[in-house]
Amino acid sequence: MIIRFACVGLASTVVYALLYLALRDLGVAAQGASAASLFLTALTNTAANRRFTFEIRGREDAGRHQIYGLIAFAAGLAVTACALAVLHAVSASPGREVEVSVLILANLAATAARFILYRYWVFRPAAAR
Repeated sequence: MIIRFACVGLASTVVYALLYLALRDLGVAAQGASAASLFLTALTNTAANRRFTFEIRGREDAGRHQIYGLIAFAAGLAVTACALAVLHAVSASPGREVEVSVLILANLAATAARFILYRYWVFRPAAAR
């Protein structure tokens, strides 16, 4: 289960970083680029984890899983927003590589929390709720 979660997470992180860099190149501020990139990857990440990591098929509870997944990603957004705020407090204009590195590290911390939320809350079987 953890290996499948890590694979989904790695793919999501790569897409997140590429979206972030593209938005920054378009002139979007760091916080906005991070939030938009995280949101755009959130739905796909939740769906992929639902199917591959937790092996849940069918439409039953899919809407609830997406809503709970977005709540879990809000926690991740808080972590990345704080990391960017600290970075920009330390350096007024850090390079893109530094921004992306800080965001990836922040996302790793958020991912650990997200796995726990997914396993024990988001994808918890109905019988256990």
